[in-house]
Amino acid sequence: MHAILQPEGIGGPETLAWTQAPEPVAGPGEVVIDIAAAGVNRADLLQRQGRYDPPPGSTPIMGLECAGRVHALGPGVTSLAVGDRVAALLVGGGYAQRVAVPAAQVLPVPASLSLIEAAALPEVACTVWSNVFMSARLAQGEWLLVHGGGSGIGTHAIQVARAAGARIAVTAGSDDKLQACAGLGADLLINHRTQDFAEVIAEEIGGVDVVLDIIGAKYLARNVAVLNRNGRIAVIGMQGGVRGELDLGALLGRNGTIHAASLRGRPPAEKADICRQVERFVWPWIDAGLVRPVIAAQLPMSSAGEAHRLLEDGQVTGKILLTVDGAGLA
Repeated sequence: MHAILQPEGIGGPETLAWTQAPEPVAGPGEVVIDIAAAGVNRADLLQRQGRYDPPPGSTPIMGLECAGRVHALGPGVTSLAVGDRVAALLVGGGYAQRVAVPAAQVLPVPASLSLIEAAALPEVACTVWSNVFMSARLAQGEWLLVHGGGSGIGTHAIQVARAAGARIAVTAGSDDKLQACAGLGADLLINHRTQDFAEVIAEEIGGVDVVLDIIGAKYLARNVAVLNRNGRIAVIGMQGGVRGELDLGALLGRNGTIHAASLRGRPPAEKADICRQVERFVWPWIDAGLVRPVIAAQLPMSSAGEAHRLLEDGQVTGKILLTVDGAGLA
């Protein structure tokens, strides 16, 4: 048996509690990882609240990313060895001592990072790369607008876009977060509590080429309004609602496109392709010091309830991590 963290029913952060589960077993093409740390994501909060069910057939345990060391190899796995330092993109299972995951969704930990730091990367790196670069095709010299620039997604997107030679506009809800974004490479800073981002963009730069949007319906019309010709919107969240009115005339006039995608429910082959591209293109930027995980807080997994409260409060900049007591963290 190994320990896992599960909600005792649907509810608030106080429902999270340790329990026991059977040891995960590495099936064909899988590995089992001894978890050193796991990232906390907004999807975990939604799952705890009963608003985001895991894909059919997957584990109900929360946690979409982790880092640790390979504990066991399943049949057919030759690309990894027991003891390797790895990070992994998960469909669930990160809030635990061990997890089984397809080897194709496992990434080597860059030499410059600890296992704790690496746990902050798989979900944000794969989300940003698949949406901003694979789908929206952000190119050198273009403008990227990142909503929620102080979030884990936002702080990573700023750095990766800067490394790729793009220019970045961000929205955030406080001057402290905006200054943190500026330190990561953002060019245009917009406080969404006191400024209308569409007006600021129109006045300062005219428009943007790509929008990375975590808000959804509330920002739909203004996201279209700020697009340059051939602009692209990548919707990855719905914090501002799921239903909005789309002015097709405005979108057509800009020859624009809207792409909406989640990462968790993608087929394994798609996730494998994303992971390999992240390893190929993003990991060298980490090795070069151009991209680093931004960690707002690090708590023991036994304090996961507090971690959820911190993320819900919206005051942190970057990622919140949960560490497994007694795990090797090097």
